[in-house]
Amino acid sequence: MRLHFVVIPIHGGDAVEEQLNHFLTSQRIAAVDRQFVPNGVHSAWAICVTYVDGVAAAPGTADPSKKKGTVDYREVLHDAEFLVFAKLRDLRKQLAQRDGVPAWAVFTNEQLAAMVRGGGPRSAAELGKIEGIGPAKMEKYVGPFLEIINAPAPTPPADGTPKDAPA
Repeated sequence: MRLHFVVIPIHGGDAVEEQLNHFLTSQRIAAVDRQFVPNGVHSAWAICVTYVDGVAAAPGTADPSKKKGTVDYREVLHDAEFLVFAKLRDLRKQLAQRDGVPAWAVFTNEQLAAMVRGGGPRSAAELGKIEGIGPAKMEKYVGPFLEIINAPAPTPPADGTPKDAPA
């Protein structure tokens, strides 16, 4: 995966915004992180795009008015990371059904991926640093997710197909 950085000034940033939109529609995007940088008339958005190198956007995603393409986490995560991701996704589904909410209301796929990338966060404090995970989600859901994250790492099968991953 690769990173692409962009700064879009609040005033007069139309050309940069257009370039970013073109880039986003031409690449397989894994994540977009943004931060507002307040600096008076020089305020701007700092944007970091994580994308899959050498993989074009999925067919049909080049038109920004159409539904955004989905990320195939089997492609963007290492095998061992995907095994943990699949377990977290199953837990999320169970908790969402229990609470009568959509799965994304518990955690989004990108939040689950952030939990497993590069070893992921190992404590509640580190989990709380993931964008979109606030105090309410921390209090309600963090415990069972940390149990899975901190469990011994599963070993992917030789053929690369996750054993516990849903078909």
